[in-house]
Order: sequence, then structure tokens, then C-alpha cells
Amino acid sequence: MPGLWILMLAFVLLVIIVLVTNVKIVPQATVFVIERFGAYYKTWQTGLHMKWPFFERISKKVSLKEQVVDFRPQPVITRDNVTMQIDTVVFFQVTDAKLFTYGIERPLSAIENLTATTLRNIIGEMELDHTLTSRDVINSKITALLDEATDKWGIKVNRVELKNIIPPEEIQNAMEKQMKAERERRESILRAEGVKRSQILEAEGQKESQILVAEAEKQAAILRADAVREQKIREAQGEAQAIELTQTALAESIKLLNAAAASEKVIQLKSLEAFAKAADGKATKIIIPSEIQSLAGLAASLKGLVENDPAEAPATAESEKSKA
Repeated sequence: MPGLWILMLAFVLLVIIVLVTNVKIVPQATVFVIERFGAYYKTWQTGLHMKWPFFERISKKVSLKEQVVDFRPQPVITRDNVTMQIDTVVFFQVTDAKLFTYGIERPLSAIENLTATTLRNIIGEMELDHTLTSRDVINSKITALLDEATDKWGIKVNRVELKNIIPPEEIQNAMEKQMKAERERRESILRAEGVKRSQILEAEGQKESQILVAEAEKQAAILRADAVREQKIREAQGEAQAIELTQTALAESIKLLNAAAASEKVIQLKSLEAFAKAADGKATKIIIPSEIQSLAGLAASLKGLVENDPAEAPATAESEKSKA
């Protein structure tokens, strides 16, 4: 009996070990290709799975992540017979695990060889200069051709990039000289444009300066004209005020004479004074009234007496005053 229990316990342990070893967990972004009796059976997706022992086996574990492969440089010849070394980087992703497992033996080697062949075909139709300046076009063509060719292998080529394009050494030297000459030419052009721009700015500055000077002279002339006009206006206003004051004074004197009831002799003397003031002007012809002529004679007689006898002048003047 103890032997039977040991046998049963061993059998149970064996069953547990077999079950545990045949329970599988498929991680994220990974699939398992399962074969039953040597033939493809199914593809396990992410999750917990159990296979039949001895009858089923995991043929291949396939990653569904995007993969990057950097291939070594490949020699290619351009249409103008220039040999270059070009290395590529391929980004691909497995879309069908069954085709990827059974469609091709070594998929990475197949992709590398297919990339090199496609690259030679494309570069062979292009000249060197076009090759160096058309990376995007080459990348697009290679990507389209590889994606179409690898579709039957369950692989999708997302992108192909030309990593380096290495021409022969003599061509590199010639290209460097050409680039140096181009840089010097552009430098000369930029220097000439700088000189031209400086001259333009200097001319514009002189123009602005001349405009400002002209504006200043214009403003000065306007201010001088305004000053002369203001002076003339003030002079005219002064003359007008002087005439007004003279007329006012004359009117006031007339009012005072009328108020004082002056005699005819006094009025004649005032007229003589007014005539003397008029004679001081610049008039070339003066019409003398008859009344003033008699007074003028009297004034001349008085002047002669004073000059002949200075001592008698006061007496004569007094006698004349008493006669008056």
C-alpha cells in the first residue's frame, strides 16, 4: 500500500509539472506561432494559453513592434559611372506572423539583399549631382518597392533612409573646392550688397538732412516774414494811435479855447503855431491865409526889433502887449 501511494503521488506530481510547463503567457506586442503534429495550427495573441503536451509546440515567437535594421554600405554606380558607397536604415514591422514564419527562411538577410538590389537599380538611373540632392526621392522609391516585395513575407516596410552617401575621394575633393568657391562667391555677393545698402542708407541720410535743412530755412523765412508783418502792424498801430492822440489833443485844445472865450488875436496866434508846425513838414507848396500873413509880418517886425536892440525888446514887447 505505501508503494501504491507513492506511485499515485508521483503521477499527480508529473501531471502538475506537465500542466505547468504547458501553460504559456503571451506578452504585449508579441504573438506565438503554434504547430500541431508539425503543421501550422494557430497564432496565439496576448494573454494566457495552454498547449497540449507532446502534440503541440511553439514554432516561433514573433515581435509585432517596429524594428530598425542598419545595413552596411553598399557599392552603387550612377548613370555617369561614379561608384559610391551608400548605407541604409530600414524600418519595418511584422504584420502576419504565419507568413513571416513560413514565407522566408532568413527575412533580415532577404530585406538587406533586396534593399541593395533596389538601391542599385534606382541610383543607376540617376547622375551624381541628382543623387546627392534627391535623398527624399530615393527614400520614397525604395520604401515603395520594398514594401511591395516584402508583403508576401508578412512584413511591412514603413520607411527607408539613406544614412550616408560616400562618393570617391577625388570627387569629394572636387566637391569641397566647388563648395568653397560657392561660399566665396556668396560672400562677395553679400559684401557687395552690404556696400550697396550702406551707400543707399548714406544717400537717404543726406536726402533727409537736405530736407530737414530746407524745412528749417522755410520755417525761418516764415518766421522772418511774420516778424516783419508784425513790426509793420505795430508801426501802423503806433502811427494810428499817434494820429488819434494828436487829434484828441487838438480837439481838447479847441474845447479849452472855446471854454476860455479866447480873443481873435489868441486864435490867430494859435493858427500861426499850427502853420509853423505845418511848415516843418515836407510839403513843397503852402497856401497861407491872409489873416496869418498879417500875423507873420507882425512876428517878423518883433524879431527885427529884438535883434537890433536887445534891451528895448522887452519894452517894445510890453508896449505891444499894452496896445493889444
